[in-house]
Amino acid sequence: MTGFGRRAEAALPVQAEVEMPVRGPEATAGGKEARLKLWAHVMEQIDAISAADMPAQRLRQELERLVHFLADRHRIELSAREQAALAQEIADDMVGLGPLEQLLADDTITDILVNGPNSIYVEKGGKLQRSEVCFRDAPHAAGVAQKIAAAVGRRVDESSPMVDARLADGSRVNIVLPPLALDGACISIRKFARRRIDFARMIQFGSLTPPVARLLEIAGHCQLNILISGGTGSGKTTLLNAISRQIDNGERIVTIEDAAELQLQQPHVVRLETRPANLEGRGEISQRDLVRNALRMRPDRIILGEVRGSEAFDMLQAMNTGHDGSLGTLHANTARDALIRLENMVQMGSFGLPIRAIRTQIASAIDLIVQIERMRDGTRRITQVSEVRGLEGDVITMNDLATFEYDGEDAQGRITGHYRAALIRPGFMHRLEYFGRDRAWMAAVAEF
Repeated sequence: MTGFGRRAEAALPVQAEVEMPVRGPEATAGGKEARLKLWAHVMEQIDAISAADMPAQRLRQELERLVHFLADRHRIELSAREQAALAQEIADDMVGLGPLEQLLADDTITDILVNGPNSIYVEKGGKLQRSEVCFRDAPHAAGVAQKIAAAVGRRVDESSPMVDARLADGSRVNIVLPPLALDGACISIRKFARRRIDFARMIQFGSLTPPVARLLEIAGHCQLNILISGGTGSGKTTLLNAISRQIDNGERIVTIEDAAELQLQQPHVVRLETRPANLEGRGEISQRDLVRNALRMRPDRIILGEVRGSEAFDMLQAMNTGHDGSLGTLHANTARDALIRLENMVQMGSFGLPIRAIRTQIASAIDLIVQIERMRDGTRRITQVSEVRGLEGDVITMNDLATFEYDGEDAQGRITGHYRAALIRPGFMHRLEYFGRDRAWMAAVAEF
């Protein structure tokens, strides 16, 4: 068989008592046993070194030939479809992420949540459902998790059982292994959209309306400092990518993330990623370290994938020292809560600043807060566009420029509603006038 040589030892350990993953209506008890036998025969014939050097497509073709050949030789009754599926599973195990490969290939799936070797859930259309896919056993799931971490130069094992990583396509991954995860490896994958999602597509999805999209396009173009707030899985990064499309190609952009996932279209982008500590507890590079260093890199804009700690102070400093048009996301339930969280994160840095000084920094740095929410019908929708107006006494004042108001639901159970706009001149109108977009802003408001 081309590309394979006989080996006395199988490339992957397969034991008779291990139950192989079986999918589809033909997964009978007899089918499981036949697949198990054929899997073992195939692994005996594979030269792992030669197979690892093959392109993935050729490896699959060679495996299909080998599976068919061995099924005939040992008189193992499996249909052509089952043989092809088995070859694909072996190839996925050798050069891919095992049973996760078919889920990653499904464009309708946005999240993959592994709760152990036999419990995998996926999100489709904003709703979670259990998948029929599973791992062979706990070591199989842990091996895939370690392969993911190793691909980005990180490690995950009992001594370091938690890690953030990413896949080759940019999908974000969080891994938790035993002993922290009691039921086996937990792998949470937020898939990277293959197609670029812009405001036009978000309008199709029902995430916002054309007038709201127009306001955000103008805000992005006019270099307003924007904070995107929302819950987990609400679409903050997707919205950040859409707003970033308004940045001029001549600007120098520095992005800072824990796990790189932003999809910026501009040619002049510097991408920075944090680094965890090594086994000796040394070598950690935090987001705060990167933000402080980014200020020395002559950026026009600084984009933080997620603000989560003391780097919030440095981000505010950057916004207040000429780096207009900076963007960031954080977890919060409302626009007002986003300001409270930002204030708390600055305090986490133990800078000893009085509350009024922190709030003064926030009020002068942030222009706009965009709240996005994943609603119960699965739709990710912008619910608030609020400006940070200033400080009155010790209170940060805000104006809701656009608000989503709930009307009900249609026959299919989808939430319906409308946006209400505030017919006022925003406090950053001078910025809009400077870029010649003040009339366009007011025209968009009039369309609500």
